[in-house]
Amino acid sequence: MSGTFEISKVMEILEIESKKWNSPVDTLVALQKNNPFLVLITTIVSLRTKDEVTIKVCENLYKKLSTPKDILNLSVEELAKLIYPCGFYNNKAKQIHTICYELINNYNCVVPNEIEELIKFKGVGRKTANLVLAEGYNILAMCVDVHVDRISNRFGYVRTKNPDSTEMRLRKKLPTQYWNRYNQLLVALGQSICRPVSPKCSECPVSKYCRRVGVINHR
Repeated sequence: MSGTFEISKVMEILEIESKKWNSPVDTLVALQKNNPFLVLITTIVSLRTKDEVTIKVCENLYKKLSTPKDILNLSVEELAKLIYPCGFYNNKAKQIHTICYELINNYNCVVPNEIEELIKFKGVGRKTANLVLAEGYNILAMCVDVHVDRISNRFGYVRTKNPDSTEMRLRKKLPTQYWNRYNQLLVALGQSICRPVSPKCSECPVSKYCRRVGVINHR
């Protein structure tokens, strides 16, 4: 392993190898079809919920509902039943209902394309806002979830303490050409190989570039 982390080589390898993993993140991205509203709703539904559950819930949900007005035609209770069994479905139904109300009354049903506006919605943080920009609008954005935070530090590419600081460091260090794919590729890697505990380093296509910071046991 060289002294400088070869991000361009790592990204090149992950682009090729990730196609073999059949990761749930790929299904989620396809499900949203570059639709900012669906990206926003999917991200809310997915919080503290396995991707496999999120996929089933959203596939069913989007057959019936695809706009803020569609959702407001339902009661909170009816919406909660539709997004069950995702985690905290009652709270998420209330949150989604409120967001749809605000979109209709304050944004003419158009999801904002600026982080500062998106984080005004209750329960929407920087991760969700960045996902909406990157996957919904194809705007350069740096989305950092637990996978990106963990693996970026495990690589030794950054040395940060939480997702927000990781985002800010990556914004300064990661070439912009990789921004919108970095999240998807690292999530796929995290779901398939680079697990939080005992990662499958023997199967990792970029293991020779990784410093394994903080890794005690691996397979």
